[in-house]
Amino acid sequence: MSQPTSRLEGFLIAAILFVLVWLPLPLGSNRDWAVGLFILLMGSLGCIWAIGQLRGAVVRGARNNAIKTALPLLALLLLTQAWVAVQWLAGLTVDEGSTFQYLMLGLAYCLLFFLVVSLFHTRKRLNLLLGTLVVSGTLQAFFGAFMTLSNVEWLLAVPKSSYLGDATGTFVNRNHLAGYLEMTLACGIGLLLALRDGRPFSWVNLMELLLGPKARLRLALVVMVIALVMTHSRMGNTAFFASLLLVGGLFVLVEKQHRLRNGLVLASIILIDVLVVSQYFGLERLKDRVLDTRLDDVVVNGEVVQQANEVRDDVFSYALQLLQERPIVGQGAGSFEAVFPKYPGEDVRIHFDHAHNDYIQFAVEFGLLGSLPLAGFVLLALWHAFKALWRRESVYRRGVGFGAAMGIIALLIHSTTDFNLQIPANAATLVVVCAIAVLAGNQVVPRKHAEQAQHAYPAPLA
Repeated sequence: MSQPTSRLEGFLIAAILFVLVWLPLPLGSNRDWAVGLFILLMGSLGCIWAIGQLRGAVVRGARNNAIKTALPLLALLLLTQAWVAVQWLAGLTVDEGSTFQYLMLGLAYCLLFFLVVSLFHTRKRLNLLLGTLVVSGTLQAFFGAFMTLSNVEWLLAVPKSSYLGDATGTFVNRNHLAGYLEMTLACGIGLLLALRDGRPFSWVNLMELLLGPKARLRLALVVMVIALVMTHSRMGNTAFFASLLLVGGLFVLVEKQHRLRNGLVLASIILIDVLVVSQYFGLERLKDRVLDTRLDDVVVNGEVVQQANEVRDDVFSYALQLLQERPIVGQGAGSFEAVFPKYPGEDVRIHFDHAHNDYIQFAVEFGLLGSLPLAGFVLLALWHAFKALWRRESVYRRGVGFGAAMGIIALLIHSTTDFNLQIPANAATLVVVCAIAVLAGNQVVPRKHAEQAQHAYPAPLA
């Protein structure tokens, strides 16, 4: 049985949900003042939670299995922050100010992860968390699509100066909106699958799913897919559909009892949303961008007839030279912008403050000692998501596990060519998705839901 919600718990839950909706609004919180505000908010909420624990106004960890399950992940995340602290205190960084900011930001992510696991451990609260992420993603998608279609082209409070004609929401970069939508779309699809009932497949039930009470959730997914296509982000769209096909294919194969219905639901997301809806919102332009990508000059008879229009691969190669300089200890968290300019050749003529590859940037800045715990945190969360996806006794847990696994994989794919994890709003959202992966298999289930699960599946599987 779930524990009653105290006023203090209710305040903390509402505050966390507010923070999640707020983070993308000030340009993805990728400004110093927004980073400072996020750190202040998380520190304050952490202190309030601790006071609530001392007074007994918050459910204690002993009653929350999710906290026990999450402790290894939290330890890995804290281990990374400990190494960043060593870089800063021991003078191992070339940019002490940025490293200190990354340390504070990393501790804020740790608090966010812990508070989400601690507070959203019941099914009702988890639904609220997933629903909030879907609402936030839908608002970002609607705003970005509306700005583009209306030719107004504003961010939240200022006119856009770049990526005109592309949906960016309240982010500066279209790829960062795409990264955010990948995760909120995954949460929405997971919630849609989690809220299924255990009835056998019928076309009437399928139509009820697509047109009935869950139609609002389906509409939100359509809006987000439209905006994702309108970002014209090549890797963003590739990451989303690759993760959907990968996790969706596994999901359909594993759950034999509802294979047809699940397959049709996932196929509707791909076929209806992409081939029908998105055809009118920039799918052709996205295709042209993919086909027009050139990493090298096109040379005919010794003459350059078409110049390369992508330099990210050159940045990768120069960043790898930077990595070889200090592969174990790293250059210092947040120091890429300070150390990279001495490496590029004449083929890189513009300023790069990030590596456009999160894996390379973390390796350069954190070194092997700081990157390995971070990788362990994400991979362990992905394992928990797949573990929940594999649990045949609970439709709900499998749906939530699906969403968490898809969201993590999508951003892992996208991180090979962009820097979503350097944007606080997207990094914080990924941390929340990792917390959802833990919660997927560790919620406090109300008695009526437990009884329904026992009737939906044979006893040996329960």
